[in-house]
Amino acid sequence: MIIMNRHILDGLVRRHAIALKPVKRWVEIVESSQWQSIHDVWDSFPTADDIGNRHIVFDIKGNQYRIIAIVIFIGKVVNIRWAGTHEEYDKIADCSIL
Repeated sequence: MIIMNRHILDGLVRRHAIALKPVKRWVEIVESSQWQSIHDVWDSFPTADDIGNRHIVFDIKGNQYRIIAIVIFIGKVVNIRWAGTHEEYDKIADCSIL
């Protein structure tokens, strides 16, 4: 899969250095994957949530951090839309910023 908007992950790591290893691992898994459906995503990330409109929420580092991305299976693209702490996610979860 091709990851777009990696600068969003860089921002998360700048704010929370402890997220570096888990984010790197997430990137490694995503880039080495060839997902065809949400079921393939769940094989890689069993706790990922499909929140609709091709948006998937990934739990990182024991659910301490979250990454929201649009996954386009046909184009093999993972477009990162947001990354932050679980607490920050709770604040935006009811908003329509995505």
